[in-house]
Parts: sequence; structure tokens; C-alpha cells
Amino acid sequence: MDREADTDNIYESAAELFSLLSTPIRLKIIRALCHNEKNVSQLLAEIETTQPNMSQHLSTLYRAGILARRRDSTQIYYRLQSERVATLCRAVCTQIAQELEPGARIEPADRLLPGGAR
Repeated sequence: MDREADTDNIYESAAELFSLLSTPIRLKIIRALCHNEKNVSQLLAEIETTQPNMSQHLSTLYRAGILARRRDSTQIYYRLQSERVATLCRAVCTQIAQELEPGARIEPADRLLPGGAR
């Protein structure tokens, strides 16, 4: 493969990952699973949504390889497949939180939010 094709593959993979993470509830699921595995009931206690909606998002993240799962009797427990996704989400969300702080002094070139949006 040539260098341009390698670069294209990198950008395509990154775009696919960002697409998977483009729903706020999926970011909340990743945050909830950062430190330990949880079942659907535990996730529903932390994240306001319906059980069918939660299951759909968990299934999408599982099929994409972001989550792993294990069965214990009738319960299915989910965990992060890799800490790298959590690290990426934490970095982006921390940067945005800093930009949303009242009076934040961040150079325009260093912002993630377009035009200093609030």
C-alpha cells in the first residue's frame, strides 16, 4: 500500500470511530463503564433513557468492538474493550468543558468548538 492509501485508511477509521461516538448516550455509556463493568439495569440507573434504547446503543458499541460483554446467569455485563476509547472521549470532553467555562481564555486556534460556541 502506498502512503496516501495508508493515510486514507487512517482517516476512514477515525471517521468511523467518531461516527460511533457521535451520540451523547454512547459517550455516557463509555463514561459509565470507565472503571468497571455494569449490567443494563446498572447503566439505566445512571443514564436516563429507555431499556430498548439502551440495549440498541450497547449492541451497536459491542458490534463495533468498543465494548465487550460477559453473561452471568441471566445478566449480561458490559465493559470497555480498550481503555483507549475512554481516553479519547475523556480528552475531547475535558477540552470542551474547559471551553464552556465562563470567562475561558482559550486561543481560537486551540478551540475544538467552532467560533467559541457556547
